[in-house]
Amino acid sequence: MAERFGGYQNEIYLQGLAGNKPPFTTDLTALEDAAAAVLTPEALGYVAGGAGSGATMRANREAFDRWRIVPRMLTDATDRDLTTTLFGNDLPAPVLLAPVGVQSIVHPDAELATARAAAGLGLPMILSTAASRTIEDVAEASGAGPRWFQLYWPNHPDVCASIVGRARKAGYTALVVTLDTWTLAWRPQDLDRAYLPFIRNEGTAIAMSDPAFRALLAKSPEEDEQMALLQWVGMFTGTDKSWQQLAVLRDLWDGPILLKGIQHVDDARRAADAGMDGVVVSNHGGRQVDGALGALEALPGIAQAVGDRLAVLFDSGVRTGADVLKALALGAKAVLLGRPYVYGLGLGGEDGVRHVLRSLLAELDLTLGLAGHRSPATLSPEVLVRA
Repeated sequence: MAERFGGYQNEIYLQGLAGNKPPFTTDLTALEDAAAAVLTPEALGYVAGGAGSGATMRANREAFDRWRIVPRMLTDATDRDLTTTLFGNDLPAPVLLAPVGVQSIVHPDAELATARAAAGLGLPMILSTAASRTIEDVAEASGAGPRWFQLYWPNHPDVCASIVGRARKAGYTALVVTLDTWTLAWRPQDLDRAYLPFIRNEGTAIAMSDPAFRALLAKSPEEDEQMALLQWVGMFTGTDKSWQQLAVLRDLWDGPILLKGIQHVDDARRAADAGMDGVVVSNHGGRQVDGALGALEALPGIAQAVGDRLAVLFDSGVRTGADVLKALALGAKAVLLGRPYVYGLGLGGEDGVRHVLRSLLAELDLTLGLAGHRSPATLSPEVLVRA
């Protein structure tokens, strides 16, 4: 039988007999408030903030609240198996760590701590191009753990080829191309503090360590940091791409490619027509377009349209195990978790990330069984009703 993630609940209760309580909250919706006590206002605003008025972040949560789980009884759900297969690889659960950059602003161990926690549970970490640690260092921290790489598509072809090649060589098995953040949205929480970590040389480790990027500089980043950062900003932001350019990435990457930021059925169809292997239905956690639809609202139509042609994954607004179940029932093959694990990182480094992930998996496991199901494979829209 696969690992029973719900056992984390018993572990916590048994620890209580010795007077020990969890060092961090098990209420994953309360993590932001807990992290606010330890993070700087700038770091908290960067992680928690969204575009404009925050309407899209609210829409993400409202979209989950509009669906209700309908539990079924006497279904022999005692033994459950959360194992999920993605691109020929078995994962212990249909959960991945979403790409979140600049993790050094919440904890000094940054992506290395996240990688170790994810690897220990067998969950894929998706490393952001805007990471605070290099591709190679995070791969070393991951060890034998599964890892994917997220690409912010640089404008220079040699730099793009170099970064993608480094990721492949370091054992990252899937490429997640973020389409919705080719330029930064209007983000008042960052703007009011005049805070952008990248121009402070946070979240630039991958580019600054890249030989193709360094070859373009008159002086090394160590000799002239400001000019290197200006080059970075111009190369990684400000230019949208076209569907025709996806062929370039296919030539560079021989593994699965997923497009992240898909919210329209026609874009999902175009991704399938272009030979992509997957899409991530996402609005970047409400960080890019204010007033956009909740990501979960887009999921069922996209899953129905292309779910038989490519892998449909989901993120944006996920906070609990019940949220994961709802997204799986509406057609996602797997779900990406973002802000909650970053709050865990800020609260306790590797231990904080591990606690958040184990809590999410435990809640998913228990909710799945109590709803009358033994496997994510049995979930369908019929599991839910519209509130």
